[in-house]
Amino acid sequence: MSTEPEPTEKTEPGTRGAAPGPEGTGEAPGRATDGVAVSAGGGEEGATGGSDTGADGSARDSVAESGDAGAGDSTRTGEGADGASAGGDGSGSAGGEAGEGVSDGPVGGEEAEADAGEGGDSTGVDADGAGKAQLSEAEAELAAQRLERERIARRKAEKQRPLDSGAKLSGKAADLLAAVRAVESGAKPVAAVFSEPEPPRRPAQEPVRPRPVSAEATGAGGVGGPAPETVEAVQRVLAEGGAPKALASQVAAVLGEGAAEELRADPWQLLRVTGVRPEQADGFARELLGAECAPDDERRGRAVTVWLLEQAALAGHTALEMPALTAALAQRGVPDADAAVQSTIAEAEALVFQDALDPAAPEPAEDDEEGVERPVRILVGLERYALAEESLADGLARLINSVPKEDGSAEDWERAAASAKGSAAELIRAVAAGGLVLHTGGQASLTEPTALLTAARGLGLRAWAATHSPLGRDRFSALLQGDRPIAAGADGAARQDDPADAGPHRQGGGTRDASVPQDDFAPAAGAAPGIPTGSAPSDGTPHAQPHTGSPGGTRPVATVAGLLSGAEGPGRDGDGALDLDLLVVLDAPQLDVETAALLVESLPDGARLVLGGDPAVLWSAGPGRVFADLLAARICPQVASRRPDPGPLGELVSGIGIGELNQVEAPGKEVVIVPVRDAGEAVYRTVQLVADSVPRALGVPAEETQVITPGHGGAAGTRALNAALKERLNPGPGRFGGFDPGDRVAYSPAPGRTLPGRVVGADADGLHLTCAGEPVVVPKERVEQSVRHGWALTAHQAVGCRWPAVVAVLPGDATQALSRPWVYTAFGRADRHLSVVQGAEQALPRAVAEIPAKPRTTRLPVLLRTQTPTAA
Repeated sequence: MSTEPEPTEKTEPGTRGAAPGPEGTGEAPGRATDGVAVSAGGGEEGATGGSDTGADGSARDSVAESGDAGAGDSTRTGEGADGASAGGDGSGSAGGEAGEGVSDGPVGGEEAEADAGEGGDSTGVDADGAGKAQLSEAEAELAAQRLERERIARRKAEKQRPLDSGAKLSGKAADLLAAVRAVESGAKPVAAVFSEPEPPRRPAQEPVRPRPVSAEATGAGGVGGPAPETVEAVQRVLAEGGAPKALASQVAAVLGEGAAEELRADPWQLLRVTGVRPEQADGFARELLGAECAPDDERRGRAVTVWLLEQAALAGHTALEMPALTAALAQRGVPDADAAVQSTIAEAEALVFQDALDPAAPEPAEDDEEGVERPVRILVGLERYALAEESLADGLARLINSVPKEDGSAEDWERAAASAKGSAAELIRAVAAGGLVLHTGGQASLTEPTALLTAARGLGLRAWAATHSPLGRDRFSALLQGDRPIAAGADGAARQDDPADAGPHRQGGGTRDASVPQDDFAPAAGAAPGIPTGSAPSDGTPHAQPHTGSPGGTRPVATVAGLLSGAEGPGRDGDGALDLDLLVVLDAPQLDVETAALLVESLPDGARLVLGGDPAVLWSAGPGRVFADLLAARICPQVASRRPDPGPLGELVSGIGIGELNQVEAPGKEVVIVPVRDAGEAVYRTVQLVADSVPRALGVPAEETQVITPGHGGAAGTRALNAALKERLNPGPGRFGGFDPGDRVAYSPAPGRTLPGRVVGADADGLHLTCAGEPVVVPKERVEQSVRHGWALTAHQAVGCRWPAVVAVLPGDATQALSRPWVYTAFGRADRHLSVVQGAEQALPRAVAEIPAKPRTTRLPVLLRTQTPTAA
């Protein structure tokens, strides 16, 4: 894998330029442009549009996209780069702020698939067939979000001494703000200003469990759009300010019934609309306010502060450290950043926290005049994420401290563990003893949760598993049913039909000093030795439905989104809790903090929860790093699988997980390197591999080969690759909104979720798809924002899925997007074969060796220590 390719030429970043918008408004939201400005590092900034009907599809259900690795034109919602922007200071904001965030700070630079949207909440309902009398995708999603907002409102009402909107701070909040300013100015040491012990946290309360979304809950007026007269009033205000009228429905939905009056009184409220940027809101405000518009306007400071916190959430942070936030505000032209933050907190639009950096440090003594300096950090965050983290910590503490239900005697559990082997037995014993268990491992380790579910159901427990994607659900269903048992061949490679085929293994792996064959699959090549051709591999394609209709009834596997919405799984009991005793989440690294909180709150008292997954893959698209924080906190038993992923692919990805790009023997063409000189050649070679070379040499058809590339924009991004692959594999006029029957697509029903599928047709109801064997109808008005071609995906879109063959495209203009987790995730999606179209030169081994996951700022570790002070 470390074989050096031929010298290559430098590739110019991107193929389409972007120019700043007109003075005042910047590029008008919703205009069909590729970006608003060019970053210092050459990468284009992300989309800024906000029109429902704009040609670029911007300003949809998710916030602006990340810069596409130096070529990041952003024209559709859900299309941000997996990698960081190409900003020269490495601090581009996840919302496309290449080179504009705080240098090396947490405001930007994190991989941010725009599918994350506003937190990546994955509670949407999987759409069923058009003929079923059920809710539409949009209605169910909005209803779930409404229930979540109601829950947060109830939690907020419980807080003591609430702040009135517009009032000055008082009590603890005022003391805390004064402390922040004193510490930052150097007037007082940290220990002196925070000498008062923090009041004890309230005990964990009975969780406020969401009810399943039903048709009755979304009746007339439940999730309907804004009133026509409200939209018309907003359109008039937008026209006065020079903003596109197409933004009116979004503004009305965000600001409510009095949107027009509120927008006129505070033009910077336009920043609340997805995709609108500060320079655009500034131009709008200048048109409305005239000479009254000023950079130091308190309204502007508050709006920009909230906008920066939202951008940080897109980058994965649940809060920002005070210095990073104030520095970012200064870069945005806010004269008094401290006053802007204070005003935002006073208006209850953000919360402030102080967390001890060293939990072992002693508290300052009351009689100690000098005091003991205890290092703390000051954080500012949005209330929705703060409440979600608190709720998650409370729920996890409830699981850890509660006694699991008496389902089966200790002897029964021990017999079940004794019948298993290795770490599977450890997992069963850990689950028998506690309410929360963490399980880590690669694809081959899925046999261990399989053994756990089988044993638990044998003991009479209502045990279910949940996955991130429908493809992962179907693969695990087949494994649980025993349709395709894992078996290794004589050479140590997993057989092609194994759902635990060669892939990423997290416990490290051996290295072999051998070269990867420099083979670009010449068209005349015969079948690769040792790999039969023409068979149907275990790829989880959308034609089989192994999760339903099994001889023994419905298989106990669902997606996380389907489980929470009620579209899949056991349903809920009379108290609103999930009707189960044991839940095994197989893709825990993909849980954002809001989804994790909703999931834990939905568990009944006495239930057991197992969070499992591969800690080396890309983190969740939404804010938080729940699984990583829990692993680091060590508050519950952890079982690490000792089952390695076999074969050359398993060995290759195992090395990447520990920072080594090893050379592996690939006698069956399991790994092939295809050097390219520029992006144009990368596209040509990719199409050749998918359409000709891989099917001819390995017998894997084109529809079972997935292309993965770092970003959506650029000369070799998903847009360019999908256009070339469509022209070769399914040419057509695109008469259904750019799509034709037979097109492979990536459907995003909610931010952070991507369902691979295929176009069936279209009619007055919308675009008809089949995703994981299930019919889906996407309304016409949502096609542009939620459906895109899917021959080529980003690594964030592909996480949770695996295919028989993967072509990883690494163009020279995407080197800024590469990191160890990205390479690990992309290469690990392959079951049987991996082709690497290598144009990144030495950036690839450097990324594997030197660029780990970018840090995320979260409060969960501190909250976990408070709730569960005794680590496991």
